[in-house]
Amino acid sequence: MTTDQARSAVVFPGMGPSRFTDVGKFMMIDPFVRKRLAAADEALGRSVLDGFRAQGEDFGEFAQVAFFINSVALADRAVENGGLRADLCVGFSFGQKAATAFSGALPFPEAVRLTYELALCEQRFFQEQYQDLVTLTITRVPEPALTEVLAELTERGEFHEVSGLLDEGMHMITLREPVLESFQRRISAVGGYSLYSMKPPAHCRVLTGLRARAEEEVLGAVDLADPELPVVADHDGSLVTTADGLRTLLLDTFDHPVRWHPVVDTLRAHGVTTAHVTGPDRLLHRLDVTTRHFDVVALGPEQALRPAGRPARDTARSARASSRPARTSSRKEQ
Repeated sequence: MTTDQARSAVVFPGMGPSRFTDVGKFMMIDPFVRKRLAAADEALGRSVLDGFRAQGEDFGEFAQVAFFINSVALADRAVENGGLRADLCVGFSFGQKAATAFSGALPFPEAVRLTYELALCEQRFFQEQYQDLVTLTITRVPEPALTEVLAELTERGEFHEVSGLLDEGMHMITLREPVLESFQRRISAVGGYSLYSMKPPAHCRVLTGLRARAEEEVLGAVDLADPELPVVADHDGSLVTTADGLRTLLLDTFDHPVRWHPVVDTLRAHGVTTAHVTGPDRLLHRLDVTTRHFDVVALGPEQALRPAGRPARDTARSARASSRPARTSSRKEQ
């Protein structure tokens, strides 16, 4: 599908470490967040902020609910204050949960409970299985060099999977934690950089058991509606327009690698020229493939707290200039 009419998409990013010390003030004072917090507290029967503050885990169940709330609330702000009128919706990785609510497929309180229950389900699964796996994000590694390094793992009989393709030379690789440091050294030797690692792992074919458990314990009982706004799948760029399709997409995130290029291709094919990245994003709005094709409007907590009169719009040039290889972290991030 192509169109001459300029269109917009709202993009909900994947989850990075979510700490109360980083976003607690924002959540307490932002009116859009406070409104969503009240609804979330009622849905869970407890204070999300109190749980988030006390838990002290970057990816605990309350951290995940807080990230979800912030993403949806920032989209609320973009609609009310920024004039966002989205034609398409993208939920990248964890962002699928916000997309489910924003697209109208699930009322916000039920999406809160879904986020909370899926977090607990995942925790139970990884207490029992795959405790030695991590997912590492690397950048500036050309395909031939990556093929060479991965072939070395294969020769040694080491498990590995490509869990994501984010941009040219930027991949997510899942492997055993005991070989993580040696793998990072090889990536450095071929001129690449290791950005951050995630534990537990994500988007792996070996996680079909987690997919099955999530469907049985959580998603099977969720009554999804057809999304009012088409959702672009984060692994193949297909358009999701039905409740069954969205349920499958939410399950696919466990055992399908994410790929950003097909999403970009679909948005462009549907005439999208502006991408509103609403949520605490550290990655998508800075990727070359994003800034090269779209006018990027990034709205995270930092931009929302920016004094009135200062622009929140990221041009391609400024976004690319701010993208620098980060130091390797053992904390998980998506």
